[in-house]
Amino acid sequence: MRDPLAKKVIDIKPSGIRKFFDIVSEMKDAISLGVGEPDFDTPWHIRDEGIYAHEKGRTFYTSNAGLKELREEICNYINRTQGVTYDPIKQVLITVGGSEGIDMALRAMCNPGDEVLIPQPSYVSYEPCAVLTGAVPVIIDLKAENEFRLTPEEIEEKITDKTKILILPFPNNPTGSIMEKSDLEAVAEVVVKHDLYVISDEIYSELTYKGKHVSIVSLPGLKERTILINGFSKAYAMTGWRLGYACGPENIIAQMTKIHQFAIMCAPTTSQYAAIEALKNGDADVEMMRESYNRRRRFLLNAFKEMGIECFEPFGAFYVFPCIKEFGMTSEEFAERFLREEKVAAVPGTAFGDSGEGYLRISYAYSLERLEEAMKRLSHFVEKLRSEKKA
Repeated sequence: MRDPLAKKVIDIKPSGIRKFFDIVSEMKDAISLGVGEPDFDTPWHIRDEGIYAHEKGRTFYTSNAGLKELREEICNYINRTQGVTYDPIKQVLITVGGSEGIDMALRAMCNPGDEVLIPQPSYVSYEPCAVLTGAVPVIIDLKAENEFRLTPEEIEEKITDKTKILILPFPNNPTGSIMEKSDLEAVAEVVVKHDLYVISDEIYSELTYKGKHVSIVSLPGLKERTILINGFSKAYAMTGWRLGYACGPENIIAQMTKIHQFAIMCAPTTSQYAAIEALKNGDADVEMMRESYNRRRRFLLNAFKEMGIECFEPFGAFYVFPCIKEFGMTSEEFAERFLREEKVAAVPGTAFGDSGEGYLRISYAYSLERLEEAMKRLSHFVEKLRSEKKA
């Protein structure tokens, strides 16, 4: 029989995040600090709206692009947070999570051979999604000395006559780094100069601990060349509801909607009704969760300081990215020993790209009690490794 599988799919490596958590699920008394999922329940008034939608029999298909009322509320949200206006009918698409939005955008925009600039460390799906379109991923290695921010010089170094799209993954998973307005303005100059398009993944936009999040679409001339990706998973603790959205130029959104029409049909109807309630009345919930994450963030940074572990201060998302280079192990070796010897799971930095070598991603989307216990175990592990080094 002929080989039934596509080579480009076979060549894609599985997610480096899942490996450790398959082990954790079978390990007694293990603590997992690796999954990027809020530990809060979806706020009750949002869940209640989902229940009400079922009770009212709202279990039908919506239009391919999503409920009009939800698209209008998304436009209201972007206008009040970023001062940017979108047409809810022509420029907004409701997707199955932010991940589908990323995939749809790349599929709608890339021809085989087009180059896509992907800053790393970053979310694991950008590179494989680009490969599946036939595009060529071009990696930009972000640097700790720049707090893992993207600089215009780093973009310029990678641009060729085939470069078409820049992925902008901020606030960043796994580093927690952010791009402030001045950073974005410098990047925007390069984007316009080279006639590039941007896919701006802003799923962590509400989880920013240094001022308010600024979107690149708010800068002059950038709305017209940017697909803004966002969703409800992180800000509203709605991961299992699987709902996101994409906003952008009408011609791109139209093609994304066509792909979505054939691949998905429409996002879950119940989730869409719940999301309307989230946008209308969820600001207080977001603020409460953000304040809780911020307390955990500060706790972890102080714990690393006490242990003498180098870690730059992240101002976004709910991850820290401590440096473990002093121990002379790869990130994977460190994570494997930490899991085996102390029963704590964290993600090796290399799961997010080769430039993550020497780092560890730790999520603080967990209770303070769990984080405290995990840091005790990390302190013990670090002391043991330093003693081994001296011996």
